[in-house]
Amino acid sequence: QVQLVESGGGLVQAGGSLRLSCAASGHTFSTTTMGWFRQAPGKEREFVASITWNKRLTYYSDSAKGRFTISRDNGKNTVYLQMDSLKPEDTAVYYCAGAPGGTTRPTQQPGYDYWGRGTQVTVSP
Repeated sequence: QVQLVESGGGLVQAGGSLRLSCAASGHTFSTTTMGWFRQAPGKEREFVASITWNKRLTYYSDSAKGRFTISRDNGKNTVYLQMDSLKPEDTAVYYCAGAPGGTTRPTQQPGYDYWGRGTQVTVSP
């Protein structure tokens, strides 16, 4: 059974930084495209960033470009999301997602097969 467990969320002031982690187990992480999505209160879940298994390709939402960085350590079965220059509008539950074998839709939720339970990020003004 595939498990994705996020960590690293918390409360931070605007302009601050957080690094989220997602530990994966139960599948071949090294051939899995990994993504981060988020859902703010009252809004639909949206794409944030994703990375292919070989790290050659990364994708970012417009809101994440220039501020967030996705990376992965295949030896540790972990994907990271470094978030800098945080804004109050980044407040959301952040979810990790995995697509074993890759996906043709790396920026879309249907492209992913497995999801974590999420970690809360709150950015105060």
